[in-house]
Amino acid sequence: MRHALVLYNSKTGTTERFAVEIGEFLSQEGIESKVVSIFKFVPQDLDGADVVLIGCWTSGLMILFQHPERTWVEFAKTLPDLRDKKIGLFTTYSLATGTMFKTMKEHIKMIHGGIELELKSRDGHLKDIHRQQLSSFLHKGEL
Repeated sequence: MRHALVLYNSKTGTTERFAVEIGEFLSQEGIESKVVSIFKFVPQDLDGADVVLIGCWTSGLMILFQHPERTWVEFAKTLPDLRDKKIGLFTTYSLATGTMFKTMKEHIKMIHGGIELELKSRDGHLKDIHRQQLSSFLHKGEL
């Protein structure tokens, strides 16, 4: 059985809800998943994980200068090497995501260059389009 770790930082609960729904979908796909706040993360959470999804809420000035907030950035810098994992990013937002994913990737660039998934949700709910994207991500490269 494949294993996934869903890491998130949430301010109001929206990103947490998105993370939990992602974890539930992964379980429905036959992937054992663990959903963990960045504040409760320990490196051992990565043991056995084939897939790692990392998310946070979008911070910024209305529709300009979107970026992950400082706590997430500091967390990303402490992540161990993830080269042997399939990596995806997710975010929640109020108005727009702008350059959010580009900025998130810059903070984990030294860890993993091949981030293959970007999910965004305004309300924190996993929609059909997200399920399709997740399914493609999970099965990419399989015969």
